Amino acid sequence: MIDVTTGFLGSVFDRTMSNLRAAWREIAESARTGRGAPPRPELPPEDAERVREQMSACLAGRGGEVSARARAAQLGRTYLALDATGRERFLRILAESFDVDRAAIDACCARLAKAQGPERIPAERALRQALEAPRLGLLTQFNALPEGVKFLVDMRAELSRMARGDATLGALDHDLRSLLARWFDIGFLELRRITWEASAALLEKLIVYEAVHEIRGWTDLKKRLETDRRCFAFFHPRMPNEPLIFVEVALVSGMSDNIGELLDVDAPLGDPALADTAIFYSISNCQQGLVGISFGNFLIKRVVDSLASELPQLKTFATLSPVPGFRTWLASRLAEDEVGLLTAAERRTLAALPEGRGDTGLRGILDRPDWHRDPLVMEALREPLLRLCARYLQLDKTATGRARDPVAHFHLSNGARMERLNWAGDLSPKGIQQSAGIMINYLYRLSEIEENHEAYTGEGRIVASSSLRSLLRS
Repeated sequence: MIDVTTGFLGSVFDRTMSNLRAAWREIAESARTGRGAPPRPELPPEDAERVREQMSACLAGRGGEVSARARAAQLGRTYLALDATGRERFLRILAESFDVDRAAIDACCARLAKAQGPERIPAERALRQALEAPRLGLLTQFNALPEGVKFLVDMRAELSRMARGDATLGALDHDLRSLLARWFDIGFLELRRITWEASAALLEKLIVYEAVHEIRGWTDLKKRLETDRRCFAFFHPRMPNEPLIFVEVALVSGMSDNIGELLDVDAPLGDPALADTAIFYSISNCQQGLVGISFGNFLIKRVVDSLASELPQLKTFATLSPVPGFRTWLASRLAEDEVGLLTAAERRTLAALPEGRGDTGLRGILDRPDWHRDPLVMEALREPLLRLCARYLQLDKTATGRARDPVAHFHLSNGARMERLNWAGDLSPKGIQQSAGIMINYLYRLSEIEENHEAYTGEGRIVASSSLRSLLRS
């Protein structure tokens, strides 16, 4: 099978931009302003001034609703026609020229400080209005355009990359994120099951957006949508053909411990009526412009409810998850003090490997790209790596007390418990590079989800099974 992701990503993006331009052309052509040659792609200073005037015209609100939509569509088409340099300049104009009026804020604060009794109400209202940047009103106008919400989501994806380390663009990013968070409230989202009968365009997007285990073509995708699998996604009514986040589920007997077996396109189909376990093996966020707006916790709970209703014989809901931060953490610890990191028995086991295979120590073994293909090395590394992975997951935390591993933090926040580590669970190049091939099952026990969530988010306490805790004592 071929890797189609790169080509699909480009084609999906190109079609999105083409659809936006086409959808807005007729609307924009009704505008009576902004005539003349379009801005050049890099948006030089003389063209930038014209764009600033476009933005001001959008905010001025002259004319009726049709005129307002036309001006917003024309401004959006201007943005889409710019190159990367031009888009950054466009966003910087929006950030700098349409920010809050700080003198007005100071005056409102002074007025509020002096206000007494009923006078406080209008003073507070005035302060709230002063604290809202004019650019928010401009951005909101895109909500009235076809595909306007998608346009803003994609704009934020670009803005977030530009805003790193830039306070001015960072403030604009914060405003846009706050606006999108209100529009993408969980109450507005629709949970839909995706099947092989879905449109080709939507299926293509699953291939593009899959972020955990790459989908290698249509045969692979069809396998993941068979009768013994389920795929669910959240959609927004203003982006009905764009998944926001999706989860892939395998219906199996017993708790899975190997991702290769789950993803094997030649494996026989299972009977969902005989399954007792639902394994969540991939959760992918689809819209980079919605980073920081969480849907995953709601998605899992809704999918569990849907599966329990459809297949009441299911007794276990668990994940088969990667440990993406383990190898990076382990490499830093080995560089600091490998002798102190390993027990005396573990060091002796490595030293006893035949033909000097363990002479370089654990760090040297892991530096060899094919170490996992040697059965003797695999057996020697099993105990120390499982112990160290359990330590990383349960004991190593950030300064704020959260689990350092991002996947662990996600599932613990959602009320799961750490259930079982799986040796050689993912021997793909990515699995070896990220987690030395180790995978973990997070268990969602319905009667314990709320308690586990409170323990982790309130106390920073990680709930783990006795088998995982015992690894810390070995």
